[in-house]
Amino acid sequence: MTNRPVDRLLATDAGWSPLALRIPVGIIFVAHGAQKLFGAFGGYGLEGTGQFMASMGLAPGYLMALLAGSSEFFGGLALLFGVLVRPAAAALALTMLVAIFSVHIDKGLFMDKNGYEFALALLAASVSLLISGAGRLSVDAALAARGTAR
Repeated sequence: MTNRPVDRLLATDAGWSPLALRIPVGIIFVAHGAQKLFGAFGGYGLEGTGQFMASMGLAPGYLMALLAGSSEFFGGLALLFGVLVRPAAAALALTMLVAIFSVHIDKGLFMDKNGYEFALALLAASVSLLISGAGRLSVDAALAARGTAR
């Protein structure tokens, strides 16, 4: 294996276990991003989400909604397909940190009070994938194998 940055980005020795995180967490992120971006699944779309974010002091609200929704939607797709998982996981982890500290932290841990429990679980899954990489069944692994075969 070469020492090119792209090779290090795609490399993973994690085997099959990241797949158990990537698929359900990717689905969750895609759905939440679609709520923010497109108003799907009962979401409010960019306009409504932007107004909510602005009301909490995340300004400009529309841009913050676009950034959060894009991170969740496209980052979730990246997890599902196993492509550029480490950068996607880093963006998703940052998005969850912002969500925890700007929306949920003052409500405590538990979800029934809109606490940070769920965002914390998604943060942990994202950090795990950031560390492990995509695993064996992924586009990243296929590209890494192709790069080392040269």
